[in-house]
Amino acid sequence: MTRADGVLRVDGPRLVDGAGTPVLLRGIGLGGWMNMENFITGYPATESQHRRALRKVLGPAAYEAFFERFLTGFFTADDAAYLASLGMNAVRIPFSYKHFEHDAQPFELLEEGFRRLDRVVRLCADAGIYSILDLHAVPGRQNQHWHSDNPTHWSEFWNHPHFQDRVVHLWEALADRYRDNPWIAGYNPVNEPADPTGEVIGPFYQRLTAAIRAIDPGHVLFLDGNRYSTDFSMFTEVGENTVFTAHDYALPGIAAGSEYPGITRGKYFDRGVVEQTFLERTEFMRSTGTPIWIGEFGPVYTGDPATDASRYQLLRDQLDIYREHDASWTLWTYKDIGLQGLVHARPDSPYLQRIAPFLEKKKRLGADSWGGNDAGVRHVLAPIEQLFAEEFPEYDPFPWGRRQWIAVLVRNILLAEPLVDQYAACFEGVTPAEAETLADSFSFPNCTRRTPLADLLRAHLT
Repeated sequence: MTRADGVLRVDGPRLVDGAGTPVLLRGIGLGGWMNMENFITGYPATESQHRRALRKVLGPAAYEAFFERFLTGFFTADDAAYLASLGMNAVRIPFSYKHFEHDAQPFELLEEGFRRLDRVVRLCADAGIYSILDLHAVPGRQNQHWHSDNPTHWSEFWNHPHFQDRVVHLWEALADRYRDNPWIAGYNPVNEPADPTGEVIGPFYQRLTAAIRAIDPGHVLFLDGNRYSTDFSMFTEVGENTVFTAHDYALPGIAAGSEYPGITRGKYFDRGVVEQTFLERTEFMRSTGTPIWIGEFGPVYTGDPATDASRYQLLRDQLDIYREHDASWTLWTYKDIGLQGLVHARPDSPYLQRIAPFLEKKKRLGADSWGGNDAGVRHVLAPIEQLFAEEFPEYDPFPWGRRQWIAVLVRNILLAEPLVDQYAACFEGVTPAEAETLADSFSFPNCTRRTPLADLLRAHLT
């Protein structure tokens, strides 16, 4: 194992190691591993719905074989070595609380979840890569979308102290386990919180910070703002060893029909506009003189050479902006089925061959929020949007307004829920051995590298 020079800490606007040497964390998020997401591995709706449907179709033996092989093969020493070869020094590791605790047995922590996390932290350390621990899905769901394993459009975490107690308890255990590990860059306690009232998150953060600090005063806390890490008004003071987290997805990199430089949704975007957005999103960090960390960003890719070339240019501009402002960053995301990943499962892999017809239907119905679009269901959405405009013109629901609210309810819930069983039906009759082969589609030797993205990152980092 490469030696880490002490636990990272905050020194004014910089992160430094134990010798006081400045450290910029530049790496990637391990989305889709210990917190699965529909666009990353192909299923519709939420991870819990996906798992329930697969267990019913596969049976216990094949179900366990698939997920055991998936969780051990999705990230190995090969993956860590590849990231290090590009010059990366950080991996943000998202995980769901469900690996550490069953809802039927709250506060009874599961050693298996810690062992899985230990393995990847160790693999990253062996490659000279820091890990950032990111609780991506909490009991009761901290936001309104699929990536917190939320089957509804409501976030109940903020309404029930019981859920909050469980998160504090889990982080106390994580802090105790990793407090002496110098390869942990820090803790990202709650990903993209979205407290609609804005009244609960501040006191909760104060409580959670105090609980972690009582056990581990040394590691950096990476704190997301409210409203999906855009609102930092709940922070009334800057705690010691604290970094505030911005997410910086640029609209031309994720919207259908975008151009860069050019017009996206009626607005012109170029490097200057992208930098101004970055400055707005990081104003709190700069005003408090604290380090800047962009916890998530990055375009999605379409397969169209011209569109993707413009998105690589957008990413290149963002990376240059971050470097000019001494911002650390973790790109989203490392591995998937082809939308955004640095590497992805091959189109001819056993897994993607099996679900290919289903993926076409899911795409047509626009059931995924990330990377999907509503072109195939515009005839359904348009009259609903018109009705709301006429009957409820003042309706502006949290977090993103009326049109996105309707999209979540119709595309990502109403249409996605029945798709879950159709996805699971693709696996009828699969044996445990076949299930392992399907899961192996995500192992590094069986994946395809997104070469233009890798070359871009390598050039920037090395």
